[in-house]
Amino acid sequence: MGGSEYKKNSLSLAGAVSLGTGVMIGAAVFALLGQMAELSGAVFPFIFLTGGIVAGICSYSYMRVSSANPSAGGIAMILKMAYGETALTAGSALLMAFAMIINQSLVARTFGSYTMQLFDEGNRTPWIPVLGVGLLIIVFIINILGNQAVERSALVMAILKVGGLIVFSVGGLWAAGFSLEKAVPDSFITEDYSLAGYLGATALAVLAFAGFTTITNSGAEIVKPRKNVARAIVISLVICIAIYLIVAFAVSANLSVAKIIEAKDFSLAEAARPTFGGYGLWFTIGIAILATFSGVMANIFAVSRMTAMLTEMKLIPHSHFGMPGRIQQHMLVYTTVIAIFLTIFFDLTRIASLGAIFYIVMDIIVHFGLLTRLRGKVEANAAIVLSALVLDVIILGGFVWIKTSRDPFVVALSFGLMILIFAGEWFFLRKRD
Repeated sequence: MGGSEYKKNSLSLAGAVSLGTGVMIGAAVFALLGQMAELSGAVFPFIFLTGGIVAGICSYSYMRVSSANPSAGGIAMILKMAYGETALTAGSALLMAFAMIINQSLVARTFGSYTMQLFDEGNRTPWIPVLGVGLLIIVFIINILGNQAVERSALVMAILKVGGLIVFSVGGLWAAGFSLEKAVPDSFITEDYSLAGYLGATALAVLAFAGFTTITNSGAEIVKPRKNVARAIVISLVICIAIYLIVAFAVSANLSVAKIIEAKDFSLAEAARPTFGGYGLWFTIGIAILATFSGVMANIFAVSRMTAMLTEMKLIPHSHFGMPGRIQQHMLVYTTVIAIFLTIFFDLTRIASLGAIFYIVMDIIVHFGLLTRLRGKVEANAAIVLSALVLDVIILGGFVWIKTSRDPFVVALSFGLMILIFAGEWFFLRKRD
């Protein structure tokens, strides 16, 4: 797994689907569910559906470009096709890379939050970041050693995660008598949530589906990529929409919105307590640990390979610092260190906010590039691409608006870091040339 070689036709359609769902069902439904409820109230289960539809529309651009030119470079190659070897290309690719690194720390802290529920701890115990850092270090070691078994077990872990979440959801809905009224109470209509709050929740939901881009990054390795990249993305999104919806309804049927918000970092575990008792709680936490572990495993490998590709394209600076091994192994070190820093110093809400802003900005740049620069090279429906671009702008605007009023620091940090990334790339490329 630590290798950097790209083997054409080495990834089946089922393997690509398991890769996409493996990244998506890593922390999204475990960590973001509570945050979405905080922004949108009892309507949050439907926000997953809205986010999935938006992600589906946005995925069209990636499917069209990848089908026309499948590449192991994935998003970096899409940006390079659109904008050339420019600071916009390099900076946007880095936004995607940082969004993936941020997702690692999001998953790592989620792992810590759920593990500590075995000891009936809340979300303020210092052991949460300690466990998160421990997970990152273990996964880093496995990647450095090149454990092929983990790569081959991606499909098995994906099946176990999906199966476990279905069991949790069906059990939760059964305990509630399969009552839609309990899952979606009438009171949500009168709750005082703003349009910006709903848009902000949708931005987090879109982040929950961002893992489909991992399939794009594996384009050249998928069997019959011109057909199967798009198929894998669509199948992955449909599976995740269904899983997120049924899980959200199960949690909503067993916990009030206030309780979900109170336990937002471990809401599934909290929902399991009254419904399933001790054994059910252990089962739910076990699924969360499996999902977060495999999610980090898939993500850390994907981001190290993406940043290695950017290095080989000479779009980002690189220093060995005396380390032996391949460039991808060096990138494993750098990305893991950044993820550890975020895991220690940021809570789940701020980590998710950073990731959502970075990802949606990158997504906007991809759609704009396809719409204005690639339509002569790639056959794409301009109306769909424009719709994706407009939806992204609206959702990002709502998310930034609500976060500016609640946590202006994270908004300032996000845009400050983006300015540093693009300015740094401009100076690096100017010096390189």
